[in-house]
Amino acid sequence: MNERIREILATHARLPVDVSTLADDADLYQAGMTSHASVNVMLALEDAFDVEFPDQMLTRSVFASISAMAEAVSSLRGEPAA
Repeated sequence: MNERIREILATHARLPVDVSTLADDADLYQAGMTSHASVNVMLALEDAFDVEFPDQMLTRSVFASISAMAEAVSSLRGEPAA
């Protein structure tokens, strides 16, 4: 799942750094992701994993790192966290 999230970030997050150089727990906002780009990432995650983020999950912390997104997607899919 983390590799798929990295692909989505590479396409939608508009980061000024190579996503492959970031640790799974790296702060993506510190790496240069904007709030606007995070919306594009969220929409791409919903499409890729066939989930819908409820309003209460639309927080900066959910999209702050690859690990946080993987945990959120897993919980939405009813899977144990990786």
